[in-house]
Amino acid sequence: MSIQWKGVMPAVTTQFKSNDVLDLELFKVNIKAQLDAGVHGIVLGGTLGEASTLTDQERRILTRETVAFVEGRVPVLMNIAEQTTKAAIALAKTAEEDGAAGLMMLPPMRYKASDEEVVEYFMSVANSISLPIMIYNNPIDYKIEVTLDMFAQLLEACPNIQAVKESTRDTTNITRIKNRFGDRLAIMTGVDTLALESLVLGADGWVAGLVDAFPDETVAIYELQKVGRIKEALEIYRWFMPLLELDISPKLVQYIKMASVYTGIGAEYVRAPRLVLSGQERKDIIKIIEDAISVRPILPDYKSINN
Repeated sequence: MSIQWKGVMPAVTTQFKSNDVLDLELFKVNIKAQLDAGVHGIVLGGTLGEASTLTDQERRILTRETVAFVEGRVPVLMNIAEQTTKAAIALAKTAEEDGAAGLMMLPPMRYKASDEEVVEYFMSVANSISLPIMIYNNPIDYKIEVTLDMFAQLLEACPNIQAVKESTRDTTNITRIKNRFGDRLAIMTGVDTLALESLVLGADGWVAGLVDAFPDETVAIYELQKVGRIKEALEIYRWFMPLLELDISPKLVQYIKMASVYTGIGAEYVRAPRLVLSGQERKDIIKIIEDAISVRPILPDYKSINN
């Protein structure tokens, strides 16, 4: 399946049972909610998917089960977040074998690689497989920035590097990318609290987090702004903002999973060393969620906009 780099692509959570095994039944409940809302792709094994805690076998299970479940309705992507080039290539090949339609890729983990090393890392993986690739550019959290000059090298050498998950927090980067690369590099905004601004500035889509709890509202914002109904999109976005801010915390996994409990499409169980929320922090997050749900907006019929 070729990928159209546009629309809403949830960075989905990995669902666990209380005994720390995969909860595939609940995982599929969430995936169904995403598909019913009209998302445009599924991203597995990202930060929200608790990638660093998953075994290789669990990644394979998640990929195969998701590909089988979505039945070609949307592309399924697997995230690559590895410490070595060898491991990244192995995981990329495995994802391709298991039916993934594309990859999301972070720079090398832990080691703060030089620009030359980062470019070589991405090229080595890209040249090892045929899958299209979206590079995840998040220097705030992962301490390595993929600059425009680095992208220029990558795009010239690797046709299957096609998109960037733009998470620099600098919305002017969207215009810089468009001015330099045009349509050669698609832009998927990766920061929930900058999503609408980024889309209006020209981002092609949104790799979203709170979509894991509120898929309809997330897709509605995208579809409304796409046809110029900015005022309606903005009303939903303003309601959404206290929830979207849960995505920019170190505990985004726990916070977003808790939100999904309240919308009935997820559980709060996380894999250690993460712990479920407790004490005053738990009360504070629940209040944010409950306050938002109490005034949850009635959405326009966004699904029929393009029909």
